[in-house]
Amino acid sequence: MVSSSHEALHRIFQEDTGAIVRALRKLLGVPFPEPDRAFLVSPDLTEIAPVERRVDTLLQVETENDGTYLFAIESQSRRDTKKPAAWAYYLSYMHAKFGHQPVLIVLCPDESTARWAARPITLGIPHCPSLTVHPLVLGPRNVPVITDAKEVARDIPIAAFSAMTHSRDENVDGILKVLATTLTRTLHIDEAIMYAELVAAGLGNTPARKTWSDLMSALLDFFRSDHAQRAFAEVRAEARAEARAEARAETRIEAHAEALLRILKARGLEVTAETRERIESCKDMDVLGTWLDRAATASRTADLFADG
Repeated sequence: MVSSSHEALHRIFQEDTGAIVRALRKLLGVPFPEPDRAFLVSPDLTEIAPVERRVDTLLQVETENDGTYLFAIESQSRRDTKKPAAWAYYLSYMHAKFGHQPVLIVLCPDESTARWAARPITLGIPHCPSLTVHPLVLGPRNVPVITDAKEVARDIPIAAFSAMTHSRDENVDGILKVLATTLTRTLHIDEAIMYAELVAAGLGNTPARKTWSDLMSALLDFFRSDHAQRAFAEVRAEARAEARAEARAETRIEAHAEALLRILKARGLEVTAETRERIESCKDMDVLGTWLDRAATASRTADLFADG
C-alpha cells in the first residue's frame, strides 16, 4: 500500500520501468535511445560512513548503442535547501560506483518547486565551476493535462502521473473522470486498483482526493458487472492493437533517421549536433523520406533542408 503522495509520484515509474523513457521523449523532448532493458536496482547509495543516502527510485536502463544509464528519480513537493547538494552527491557516487551514466529526474506537483528544482547546481568557482548538475524536472508546466480517453489508454502510467501532477488544476475533476473510466475499460481489475491506489496517494491532501475516492467506488461497482467483463475484453484488445501500431510507426521513423545519418557519414558530410538533433527529432515520415532522397546527391548537409 502506498502511504504518501511523495511515494506515489515515483512509484509510477517502478510499476512500469519503461515509462521514464517515454516521459523523457514525450514530455521533455529528450531524444533518448530505444532501451533494450530497464529494471529497478537498490536505491541505497549509503557509504560505509554512517550517513544514509537513499534516492527515491533508481532504475537501470540498458541500450544497445549508447551504453547503460542510471535514472535517479526523486519526488519533491517543496523546496529543501539540503537537496541540491544531495543530488550532486547521488550523481557523482552513482558514476563512481557503477561506472554508468547517471541521470537525475525530479518530479514536482508544484510549479514553484519545479522552477526551483530546475536550477543548475554548480560547485566550485562561480564562473568556472568544477561540477554542474542540470536536473531534468517533470512538473505542471511540461506534463500535459490528459483528458482524451484514447490518449489515456495508450499510456496509463503517464496519464496517472499527469493526474497526480495536476492535482491542484481547476479542471482536475475532468482529468480524473477520464482516467477512472479508462482504467475500468482497459486494465484487469487488480492492475486498475493498483493504479487507483497510486493516484489516491499521489493526490495528497487536496480536494481532488475526495473526487477520486467517489470515482473509485463507482469503479469497483462497475467491475462487478458482467457487462463490464465483456466490454473490458473488447476495449483492451483494441487499445493494445493501437499501441502496437504506434510502436511500429515510431520504429520506422527511428530507422529512417538512423539511415539518413549513416548516409551523411558515409559521404563524408559534416553532421553538427544541431543537424543531428533536427533529424532525430523529426517525426514526419514524408519529410524524412525527402531528406533521404536528397542525401544521395547533396554537396553539403544544409542542402537537405533547402525548403526549410
